[in-house]
Amino acid sequence: MDVNTLVFYPTPEHSCSYLDNRQARSIFLSPDQTLDESIYMQLTDMGFRRSGEHIYRPWCEGCGECKSVRVPLAGFKVSKSQKRVLNRNKDLHVSFELPSSSEEIYSLYVNYINQRHSDGDMYPPSLEQFKDFLCHSPPSSNTWFVCFRLEQKLLAVAVVDILPKGVSAIYTFFDPAYEVRSLGRLAVLWQIHWAKSKGMEFVYLGYWVKDCQKMAYKAEYQPLQVFDDLIWQELIVP
Repeated sequence: MDVNTLVFYPTPEHSCSYLDNRQARSIFLSPDQTLDESIYMQLTDMGFRRSGEHIYRPWCEGCGECKSVRVPLAGFKVSKSQKRVLNRNKDLHVSFELPSSSEEIYSLYVNYINQRHSDGDMYPPSLEQFKDFLCHSPPSSNTWFVCFRLEQKLLAVAVVDILPKGVSAIYTFFDPAYEVRSLGRLAVLWQIHWAKSKGMEFVYLGYWVKDCQKMAYKAEYQPLQVFDDLIWQELIVP
C-alpha cells in the first residue's frame, strides 16, 4: 500500500470546536482501507490524527489554524515548573494496560467530562461514545492505556498509540479533584520521558490552535515543532 493511493472523504461543514463563529470540516481516510504501521506513521507525519477507528485531518476552506505539533525528544529540556510536577507525583504507580471500558476507567472518564468539558462535543458522556472514541482503533495503531494510580486509586489515564518513530498522544482524562498534581501535564511529561528512554524521536501532541486557550498548554513543551506549509518546523511562541 502506498500513501499516495489512499482515498479520503470530506465531511459536511459543522461548527468549529476551537474557534467561535467559525465553520469547520475534515477529511477522513476511507474506512474500507486497511492501514499498516508504516502508512499510519506516514499519515501522522503528514499532520493526520486518529479518533477511534478513523484517521482524519482538518480541511477547512480559508483557514489553517489547526496545526499538528510534536516534541522532538533529542532537544527537550524539562523546565523548573515541569520538574515540580514530576516531583509532586513520584508516589504514583504507572502501568500499560490494554484499552478497557471497565467500571474503574469509565467512571473516571465520566467524572472528567462532566466536570471539565460539559460545554464540549463529548458531553454528555456515554459508554458507547467512550468505546468508539478510545477503545476501538485500527489494528496498526498499537493502542495502550497508560494508567496512573495512587496506591489502588486510579487518578489518570493517557491513551497513546506507540508508533515506530514515537508516541502519539490520543487523549488524557483524570480526576479533577487532584488538580494540585497537574495530572494532564504529568501525562505528557511521562510520555516524553518514556519515549526518550526507548530511543524514539517524537511525541505527537495532536492539534494546536494559536487562539484557543484550551490548546495553549502544548506550547509549554519545548522545543516544539509544527506541521506548517507541508513541512515540520520549529514553533515560535511569543
